[in-house]
Amino acid sequence: MEKVYDIAIVGGGIVGAATLYKLQTRNPHLSILLVEKENRFANHQTGNNSGVIHSGLYYTPGSLKAKNCVEGRHELVAFAKENKVPHDVCGKVVVATKKEELPYLDKIFNTGLENNIEGIEKISANQIKEHEPHVEGVAGIWVPCTGIIDYRAATEKMIANALGCQSNSKTVLGEEVIAIEKGSDKNILITDKNKYQAKHLVFCAGLQADRLARKDGVNLKEQVVGFRGDYYELTDQAKYKVKNLIYPVPNPDFPFLGVHFTRMTNGEIECGPNAVFTFKREGYGKTDFSFKDSYDALTYGGTWKLFFNNMSFGINEYRRAFSKRLFLKTLQGLVPSLTMEDLKPGRSGVRALLLGKDGDTRDDFRIEYHGNSIHVLNAPSPAATAALAIGGQIAEKAEQHFSLK
Repeated sequence: MEKVYDIAIVGGGIVGAATLYKLQTRNPHLSILLVEKENRFANHQTGNNSGVIHSGLYYTPGSLKAKNCVEGRHELVAFAKENKVPHDVCGKVVVATKKEELPYLDKIFNTGLENNIEGIEKISANQIKEHEPHVEGVAGIWVPCTGIIDYRAATEKMIANALGCQSNSKTVLGEEVIAIEKGSDKNILITDKNKYQAKHLVFCAGLQADRLARKDGVNLKEQVVGFRGDYYELTDQAKYKVKNLIYPVPNPDFPFLGVHFTRMTNGEIECGPNAVFTFKREGYGKTDFSFKDSYDALTYGGTWKLFFNNMSFGINEYRRAFSKRLFLKTLQGLVPSLTMEDLKPGRSGVRALLLGKDGDTRDDFRIEYHGNSIHVLNAPSPAATAALAIGGQIAEKAEQHFSLK
């Protein structure tokens, strides 16, 4: 355990990878360690999300989400082009299916203008059909800069490029950080297999962000609660009904974007996700259960506040999780010609929500400092799109905070 790294990063999702990449390329002299508890990178939120390069259309102007999404999108597309990461900037339509949704569609469009989303335009019902012939709607927004990407491949490429800058840097897979010993000039990361020394620590731990923050002595009032999203896929005979990306107008009272259609980089077309409370933070099956995760979530007042504030939505989401017919009915709101035979079960993903005690989903990105550590406490969607911008921000703050130069 003699070696002392300049920085250790905990978490090998795309935010951890982008942080390693930005820190290393900006400071090639530093030795950096990245520790990931799974046996491959991007195994949770990054590798199980919808694969969309988000435009930045929905986020509050001036927020970190809005700023980082737009900056990160440009960087991500440039990175993908340069490094031959599978991607396609194919555009998407956001569709209002009834007149009551038109004020919300206008609001989204105006937010997009404020966020400098290039090329967006309002489109009529006929124009929707020019992009997506099988969609029925009253009006929509065409967003040409939205795309799709293989986020696993992007994560792996960022890590490979970073390691190519410095032979003394390394990654460790299959080791979970179980304790942290803090010192004035160095810290010891204790995993379930080894111990590592580093002068500074950066935590990009996603679904485990709150637990690792507390292990590091952060007095965190909020708690991470997991929500599972289930997907269906279109069968081969139905793929012609969706060309690229189709989104509904999101309900402003519900903290998710709603069920949508996504063409993936491998040619599959996914429909989803729904959003249901999960009894296991890293559980992808409908009946997966962890006593610890369930106990932590269900003894936390913020979880119950969120349930009560979104009671009718929550019940509908649960019903849909176990009923293909109800899921289909939601999808038919956008593509009425879909049938039961057009859908087959797909994968699932879990998202981390940092919940306040009042049940409020801490919506914006949140990065905090604690002694000689930096913690990414909240990085919900569009964090994958924004990862390189977030990584750049962390690198900048680390250079100031840790006096790296």
